[in-house]
Amino acid sequence: MAEVSELTRIARDVPLTILVVETDPLPSFSSAAFIRPFAIVSDLLGPDRVRLTTSTLDTVPQEHRAHIALLVGDDSPSTPAPARWRSAYDSLRLACFWGAIGCPVLWLTKAGAMDGARTALPRNLLLDAGDMVERAILTQHFYEIDGHRLSCCGGAAGIDFALALIGRIWGSEVQLAVQDALYVDRVRSADDRQRLTLQSRFGMLQPKLTEAVALMEANIEEPLSTDEIATLVGLSRRQLERQFRQFLDSVPSRYYLELRLAKARTLLLETNYSIVQVGLMCGFSSGSHFASAYGTHFGIKPRDERQRKLTGH
Repeated sequence: MAEVSELTRIARDVPLTILVVETDPLPSFSSAAFIRPFAIVSDLLGPDRVRLTTSTLDTVPQEHRAHIALLVGDDSPSTPAPARWRSAYDSLRLACFWGAIGCPVLWLTKAGAMDGARTALPRNLLLDAGDMVERAILTQHFYEIDGHRLSCCGGAAGIDFALALIGRIWGSEVQLAVQDALYVDRVRSADDRQRLTLQSRFGMLQPKLTEAVALMEANIEEPLSTDEIATLVGLSRRQLERQFRQFLDSVPSRYYLELRLAKARTLLLETNYSIVQVGLMCGFSSGSHFASAYGTHFGIKPRDERQRKLTGH
């Protein structure tokens, strides 16, 4: 991947400079989530290796050519008047890698800066995107690294985004040291999607559906049958299937399989269990069955998935 080699290359520059432009009146949670991992890198490697500068829209350093520059904010999706953020926008694009975290992702998208790039737009702003969907490749992923353009949905995902960049710049050893300092046991990948929990989406309106999914999540290694799940939640099989179709646009068997495959992918990428062990831990009776289901769903064989993770390609 081109961006991986380029991100690795900038690690040779000392100091590696990062510019964070705060767009909210007060420092946002998104900026704190992103900045803290890099502060730990500075402690680990030495303050001369990483220089992080923060500014506001009104105090952006002129002619500041950072290695990484980001607009960051949580509060307002409304794009400020052009005169107010033009200098920030111009400074931003001088950087080797640039983009936004949180609401300013929408600003850059509206300005056409993300045209043709995969862009992680916060899910609550999707309705504001309008015809921009046709220009930028808007995704519901937590973050995107597409060439020199960066985007992140914000919030706690800023930690995952920062750790992913740290891993690509300085390697897995530094990334793991930062994870350890932050007590983070797993970094959500760029393929993970923003999604609401079932409880958040349906509240108490669909308790049987929420209970059914909870049963699936608790029984990954030894999957229950659809009939067993229906009985345990007090519905007929037909009633359960109707709820899955209506609220999740799926059927119980397919939804359950996708949960198991998502768990398998996490185990492949984040643990040292063998591929056969991963398959068994996720309810697949044989390696061939696991490989076939995984390849059909993700478009890549488990062996190739793990190899890509190990090599960074």
